Amino acid sequence: MTLNLNASMAEVTRLTRAGRLAEAMALLQGSARKPNTPEAPEGDDREPIKTTLPGGGQVIDMMPPRSGSDHWTVPSVDARQHTATSLAEGLGLPRMPEAMREILERHAKRRPSSSLWGSVGDLGGAAKTSLPEGARFRERTYANEAGSRTYKLYIPSCYREEPLPLIVMLHGCKQSPDDFAAGTQMNELAEEQGFLVAYPAQPSSANPAKCWNWFSAGDQLRDRGEPSLIAGITRQIIRDVAVDPARVYIAGLSAGGAAAAIMGLAYPDLYAAIGVHSGLACGAAKDMPSAFAAMRQGGSRLMEAAKLPLPTIVFHGDRDTMVSPVNGDQVITQSRAAAEFHLTINRGQSAGGINYTQTIQADGNGCPILEQWVLHGAGHAWSGGSPAGSYTDPRGPDASREMLRFFREHPRHPI
Repeated sequence: MTLNLNASMAEVTRLTRAGRLAEAMALLQGSARKPNTPEAPEGDDREPIKTTLPGGGQVIDMMPPRSGSDHWTVPSVDARQHTATSLAEGLGLPRMPEAMREILERHAKRRPSSSLWGSVGDLGGAAKTSLPEGARFRERTYANEAGSRTYKLYIPSCYREEPLPLIVMLHGCKQSPDDFAAGTQMNELAEEQGFLVAYPAQPSSANPAKCWNWFSAGDQLRDRGEPSLIAGITRQIIRDVAVDPARVYIAGLSAGGAAAAIMGLAYPDLYAAIGVHSGLACGAAKDMPSAFAAMRQGGSRLMEAAKLPLPTIVFHGDRDTMVSPVNGDQVITQSRAAAEFHLTINRGQSAGGINYTQTIQADGNGCPILEQWVLHGAGHAWSGGSPAGSYTDPRGPDASREMLRFFREHPRHPI
């Protein structure tokens, strides 16, 4: 008998919360059909890992939903088998059942650092950055009552102790500041356009997969947990280096994108605008079980909307199987703050062949406040990024340049 996957996951959540881990694991194992059964043809036991793109980036290779189904699938692999496998990968764990046993045991012990997504293998330390003459890329540390975090700060060679814009970049799972800088090429753009870039680092001691804990209720509020650390890093840089306080921005990928959404909502007096790539809205989850659901189908109960419209730019692939594209819609809805805007829709194709839809929402003065890029056929990767870093899709429109263009248009106004 084949269990309905949605019902199965709901039951897994209930059993996990009740501490009945063995039963939850058994149910998950039963939901993922094994190969060599009538419903999974013999020899078709492949797992949907990563596909190398023509430009060198990597994303998860998926097929569109079949008729009557809402599941993306790997060619010739049953949709439910794929969904169970994707959940394991989304937890930053390689396989079932060992992966699910580990994650369930972590949840039972109430470890707030449990991983929620990321691919096998830590590529975070692989990237190396060469510096132009006169530029600096140094590691620093910030600490408060919530703990401490290291971060790397890029200071371009043009810096002469006169205020420059600052962009805070939050990496995704399994990444590091160096890796994220290489993939997004933000340091090169900082050198070209003249701004500072900070890369806070999430250590494995805080999350085994180095994910920002966006799903933890204690890490979604102003002046608490990880938000207090990220804001503290930002303020420390403003204190120690010449920064234009009206031009401070924050952006991130995946778990980092979700954390950027939290920071924008919690600190509108600090960040003038936010960029969310393949992330989730603030409050999309409050614990691990609700994070499963949010990643697959969006958050059911979000934090309250921004008090005032929050300038936001969102990038999300419509074939992202790790974080459903509906989450990008929810980020935009949350940042709109129930305001009414004039819509402009543009469609185009990047030089690498990725079609996109760009939706701009402007206020009564014609000033764009919200911008959403839906990348057709793209997966869970930084659009237009360099293959020198992990989780990038070089074929797509350049998300880094577009975010910078959007940020330049939005200095922070007094609140």
